[in-house]
Order: sequence, then structure tokens, then C-alpha cells
Amino acid sequence: MPVLGSAVTRRVRDIMTAATGLPYAVSAIAERERVELAPIDPSQVIALNVASATAERSAGAAYPAIYTYCETLANLQKEKFRTFSGKAHMVVEVRVTHDRLEKVSSNLEYYTGAVTEVLDASRGDWGGGMFYTGGYKVEFGPIKHGGKNFLQTAKVMFEVEVSY
Repeated sequence: MPVLGSAVTRRVRDIMTAATGLPYAVSAIAERERVELAPIDPSQVIALNVASATAERSAGAAYPAIYTYCETLANLQKEKFRTFSGKAHMVVEVRVTHDRLEKVSSNLEYYTGAVTEVLDASRGDWGGGMFYTGGYKVEFGPIKHGGKNFLQTAKVMFEVEVSY
């Protein structure tokens, strides 16, 4: 089953880094809202569940950073003759940093909005037995010290139906 979580995580990362994914959504939001947002490079979308302090110490994280990972797998045996038939609980974690306190939260909301726009546009069959029906939950974390000075994260959590 661990391979299954990795497969869904890779698929989420592929959707986020596609030309119609985060690079497009961020530029569209910046233009629509008339704000300056740093573009998202595919190298900033990482398939890994790592704490921000660890990421900064080990590899020198580039911000904004987008981390995708599978939080849990639930084999609900919806299809009785499948090895796995259930849900992958996925997370896209957005991390934003800024040297000014008031810019951290607003930038985080824009980047999180870009993630949710990509998810909204990606409903349906993802191939390989994966299906996204829509819906998500967003949790905003508190502002902490880190990154350029201040760091804040948001988790976009959603479910992917998987039949394997």
C-alpha cells in the first residue's frame, strides 16, 4: 500500500506543476487581483511531507513552497475483488515567507486560492484508478519565525477515490 500513496502523491504533483496548474493559476490571480506574486516554478512543488524547519536546514527551501503528500489511506473495500478500493487523504501544503508581517497572510491566501482553483479545475478521472470528486478543506496555521523572517502555512486537504 505505501506504493499507492506515492502514486497518488506524484499524480497530485503532476497536476499542480502542469502548464494549466499552479503556474497559470498564480499568474491569473496576480493579474485579476492586481497584486505582485512570485511565480511558481515546478521545482517549488515537492512531493514530500517535511517540517519547515527541517526543509530549511537541509536543503535551503525556496519560497513559496508547495508540498504534496498522502496523509492516510483508507481501504474501504467498495469493490470486493480489488486489492485496494477506498480513499487517499491528500494534502497540498502551501508555505509562504516574507520580511513584513502583514504580507505573509495575504500572500498565503492568494497561493492557497491558486491551489484550490487548480483542484476545482481537476475534478474527474485522473487515470490509473484515481478519481477526484471535488471538495477540500483548508486549514491556516499561525505565523511563525522562519524563512525570510516570518513564515505561515496552509494545508489544503482533500480525498481521492482509488481503485487498485
